Amino acid sequence: MKFYYSPGACSLGIHFLLEEIGVDYEGVPILIKDGDQLKEPYVSVNPKSKVPAVLRDDGTLLTEFGVIAHWLAHTYAKDSFVPETFEEELRTMETLDYLVATVHMQGFSRMLRPQKFTPNEADLDWVRENGNAIVMKAAKHLSQQLSDKPFIMGDKMTIADAALFYTMFWGVVRLNLDLPENLIAYFKRMSDRPAAKKALELEGLV
Repeated sequence: MKFYYSPGACSLGIHFLLEEIGVDYEGVPILIKDGDQLKEPYVSVNPKSKVPAVLRDDGTLLTEFGVIAHWLAHTYAKDSFVPETFEEELRTMETLDYLVATVHMQGFSRMLRPQKFTPNEADLDWVRENGNAIVMKAAKHLSQQLSDKPFIMGDKMTIADAALFYTMFWGVVRLNLDLPENLIAYFKRMSDRPAAKKALELEGLV
């Protein structure tokens, strides 16, 4: 399969998951800072012009973080990554969706790319502050959910950890936010995993 990613983007979570599961793949960097997502040949592969994306061996494309993560877990790591009950799987998807749709798209997007939310230069700081409020509120909730557990859903790693890993990379490394101590400790533990080290190295982030 081909895995399309942009260094340091949300695709970092899928990169980590690929390495953690141990799937053979070809990584294809799409440099968002250079506008590669809007150029050929990527648009012909993924008209959505975003990452992550996975071109499977049968020639079909998968997009959207949660869908790709769900497919990888069920296809290559069902015994180790898929929760044992339907209720547990629902709660895992609930947490993953919260991380992607709220923490990332509503919070960090405003902090990292405020210009996408207003045409007025004078409003940029307000947009960043609004994003910071969203992230910090979410961090409090996630800290309580994590508590002293090794992973966000408990004793077993799930695809929700792939999403928490990339959002905490932004919060801890990129923005140095004053996050709850257990979330920072979680990110440090995850960063020490061989899969995380490999993904960060391949993306030129270490």
